[in-house]
Amino acid sequence: MTLQGARTALQRVGRVWRRLDVMVRDLPLGLLFLAACFLPGVRGQGTEMGDLPTRPLDALAALALALECLPLALRRRRPLVCLALVSCGFALDQLRGYHSAAGAVLPIALISTGSHLDHHRRTTVLALTAAYVPLAIGLSLLGSGGETPAEFVTFYLVLALAWGAGAWLRATRAAEAERRERVAAETRTAERTQIARELHDVVTHHVTAMVVQAEAARYLTAAPDKLEQSLTAVSDTGRRAITDLRHLLDLLNPDHGTGGREGAGDGGGGAGSGSSGPGPGSGAAAGREARTPAVGRVRTLVEQTRRAGQPVDFTEEGTPPAVTGSADLVAYRVVQEALTNALKYAHGSRTSVQVRHGEREITVEVSTDGTGSRTAAAVGSGRGLAGLRERVGVLGGDFSAGGGPDGAFTVRARIPVARVS
Repeated sequence: MTLQGARTALQRVGRVWRRLDVMVRDLPLGLLFLAACFLPGVRGQGTEMGDLPTRPLDALAALALALECLPLALRRRRPLVCLALVSCGFALDQLRGYHSAAGAVLPIALISTGSHLDHHRRTTVLALTAAYVPLAIGLSLLGSGGETPAEFVTFYLVLALAWGAGAWLRATRAAEAERRERVAAETRTAERTQIARELHDVVTHHVTAMVVQAEAARYLTAAPDKLEQSLTAVSDTGRRAITDLRHLLDLLNPDHGTGGREGAGDGGGGAGSGSSGPGPGSGAAAGREARTPAVGRVRTLVEQTRRAGQPVDFTEEGTPPAVTGSADLVAYRVVQEALTNALKYAHGSRTSVQVRHGEREITVEVSTDGTGSRTAAAVGSGRGLAGLRERVGVLGGDFSAGGGPDGAFTVRARIPVARVS
């Protein structure tokens, strides 16, 4: 058998072993201790209290060994029952003077109980302490007097140390579970925040454009050609919004990426949506690529804003690097949010969009003339800009948004791109 084959076989055995009940997995440890008690070199070499002479194993010894070893199968499922049976077996073992190797099971039972017992922990400790006192007195009376009270106290402290080790394991396990739960909660919160940002960007921009276009269409009833163009722009914007929203909903779908749902769902929203989504029949990978905003699609975003009646000057400098990481998406969202605010708060004011591609960063600047844009900062909720500032900050960039002395409102972002090592 090759090394790879042996490794595969061991992994298969490990998976089968982990699927077994916990009692079945704990039983071999008890059987191992039970078998060790009958080995010639180990017999009579176990724990000895009270200075009693060692007695050969008899029928009653079989009961004591069974009580000490076999309950280890219950050490995680029924820890209190396990400890009670092992303690009884240990007491019988010492009072009869068998001094078997099974006496080493008591510390193991104490560690397991201290680690896995959920209720009545203090009562259990008090009960064990109360039971230990008459055991020590009985052994002292039955023995030859060679065992001093200090030695009984020392053995008690050893048992207490075993319980303390189990309690420490329990506390460590609880702390780790709490840490994992906290990390999971933080991850869920971050995912919800990210989805909320995406919904804000998609819904706010598209709906704002649709509202502006629809308002403009009310005054074009005397110009059928322009009216049709305006209504077509509203329709196209709505389709783009549906496509982007479907993409977000697919990300929330547990079966996202399997290919079946994605191909079936794109047929209705993809038609007429221009470059915003793939047409029917596109592959899943192509669909995801087409739906992911990039700096190259800023021009389409600018054209959409122009059709909504906002004069926009667009300038793009440099060549986008082959690998940008999340920088291109963040740059797109910066332009999208800035143009949305311009439509909402400074409709009709001239707006300029500048995108510069460098080897290590993408620089975006969106400026809107007029005093209306200054009002945007005070009237708006600021949720979109705050989200952009956090997004840019995560990538190690700089973000600023505010009005100038001339009344213009400017959004600037410097977004580092991913480096290829």
